[in-house]
Amino acid sequence: MVNRTVIKRMEPKILIVDDEAAIVSVIENYLQSEGFRTSIAFEGYTARKMIETEKPDLIILDWMLPGMSGLELCREIRRGGSLPVIMLTAKSEETNRVLGLEYGADDYIVKPFGLRELVARIKTVLRRVSPQQQTAGTIDHRDLKIDMKAHRVWKRDTEVVLTPTEYKILCLLASHPGVPYSRLQLLNQAMGEEYLYYERSVDTHIFNLRKKIEDVVSEPSYIQTVFGIGYRMGDGK
Repeated sequence: MVNRTVIKRMEPKILIVDDEAAIVSVIENYLQSEGFRTSIAFEGYTARKMIETEKPDLIILDWMLPGMSGLELCREIRRGGSLPVIMLTAKSEETNRVLGLEYGADDYIVKPFGLRELVARIKTVLRRVSPQQQTAGTIDHRDLKIDMKAHRVWKRDTEVVLTPTEYKILCLLASHPGVPYSRLQLLNQAMGEEYLYYERSVDTHIFNLRKKIEDVVSEPSYIQTVFGIGYRMGDGK
């Protein structure tokens, strides 16, 4: 008899956080039908505890929650790690979408939305942090060190915690210092073609990156603006 060891791939776990039970039920049932594992929370403080105990691969987070708001929870998540976050909200104004990105969300979906679209967004965000997408080796640029296998970044001796989108943008810019990239190019590389209508959101990701890696945010020397084009990584000369 031949002994065969079958390794079953663990499907991603999604934590759904929304105070509307009907919406949570619909999302949970659909995600499970698509093969995802799910956990649910109806308010922010419970979700915060579940992030530690459940170890989700991604969180779907409603903007308006009782107690701790989705924005507050998103900000806490970003202080401690790079867990991917997709915000759900009824607020469709561009300023609110940008605010969500500034707090560290990786994506933003306005209610009402299609479940197929939600799953497509989940898969896209997860692909950005998939180990299969990581490249071996490191990038050393001035005081920055990017470990592309471990998906970690340091400035001098301090680790810099980035969102998946911020990490992708930084890798692209740091791989080609001095080369200018348009917003569309950065968006396509970091998020994919389905996000090209989010072109201006690149500015928010760049702003967040600057806050994390620049010595003086108002005088950026790492990520420089190329007027009329986009951005480039300064060569330090």
